[in-house]
Amino acid sequence: MPTTTFDPRTTTNPQVRAVGRWLGRLNDRYPWNHNDHFHGWILRRLPRRRRRALDVGCGTGTLVARLRRAGATVVGLDADAAMAEVSAARFAGDPGVSVRHGRFEDVPADGSFDVVTMVASLHHMDLEPALRHAAGVLAPGGRLLVVGLARIGAPRDLAVDLVSSFANPVVGMVKHAQPVTDVSGIPHDDGPPVPVRSAQETYGEVRDTARRVLPGARFRQRLFFRYTLEWTSPTS
Repeated sequence: MPTTTFDPRTTTNPQVRAVGRWLGRLNDRYPWNHNDHFHGWILRRLPRRRRRALDVGCGTGTLVARLRRAGATVVGLDADAAMAEVSAARFAGDPGVSVRHGRFEDVPADGSFDVVTMVASLHHMDLEPALRHAAGVLAPGGRLLVVGLARIGAPRDLAVDLVSSFANPVVGMVKHAQPVTDVSGIPHDDGPPVPVRSAQETYGEVRDTARRVLPGARFRQRLFFRYTLEWTSPTS
């Protein structure tokens, strides 16, 4: 996955631009997957009852596999047909996993899932309708776990992303003992390219919408250009 870094084109200051270019080169030498980094956060927050899980935007199925190992029967859903095909082939023969090509809004809001996960997929949908639909899809006591992307909308947002820009290569160095000397030689999955869309809402807009639509939702802006959102469906 391409690494998101501070963009030196957002300023005319030559020193800032130089630092931004340096960070970009450094991050290219120590690439790592930001989305997979947050899978641990999701697994630590799974509800005790997790018989049936839905991973929205399942991609190649990395999180689906981890949810399956956590004891859930998993439905992987992806709006991209090529991605769904790759993930379905990965789990062929596993009766505890089914992969579907389709839109989240077409999933029946019948309260049949104990867990709904979304990693870098919520910004591909209309925010408020998607959150309301998630509430209907979840069973009482079920949990929504989101790792998402958003735009900078406040000075604090910028500060966190700037810290992330400098911390990002440090994590990359830890994950890669040897730097990549030729960016063109970075190994890639054989699967189709991941669909990309820029986030439309700011961190603040996502937070405020989630708290209004899902009372009690927990929102937190994180390092490495992501936020987390957690909400548990009321039991009564």
